[in-house]
Amino acid sequence: MPSPEPSIPSFVSDAGVEWETTGPGVRRKVLAHGPDLMLARVAFETGGIGARHQHPHAQLSYVESGTFAYTIGADTQTLRVGDSCYVPPLAWHGVVCTEAGVLVDAFTPRRDDFLPQT
Repeated sequence: MPSPEPSIPSFVSDAGVEWETTGPGVRRKVLAHGPDLMLARVAFETGGIGARHQHPHAQLSYVESGTFAYTIGADTQTLRVGDSCYVPPLAWHGVVCTEAGVLVDAFTPRRDDFLPQT
């Protein structure tokens, strides 16, 4: 079935997406997305911080590589390769990368603030 929006590609090649610097030691790529769902890769250098924040989107994070101290609310867990977590809408959360790596994040609905502004 084709993408519901003609301007949104059904297939996205990771190699064809440029990294965007989002902070010191942190870069992001927005991958496949539609109005209700978005997938992104976020690369961290050791010591990189995903600042504590909240948003109305539900989020899943999967550790592709590296090690992260991931905080959701008042709970902090160490996540390693293959681990994942769920961040409910409006929950305060953030990460500190303790070993360089990549998180794969899914958001519902899509994070329009991650898309280029036209």
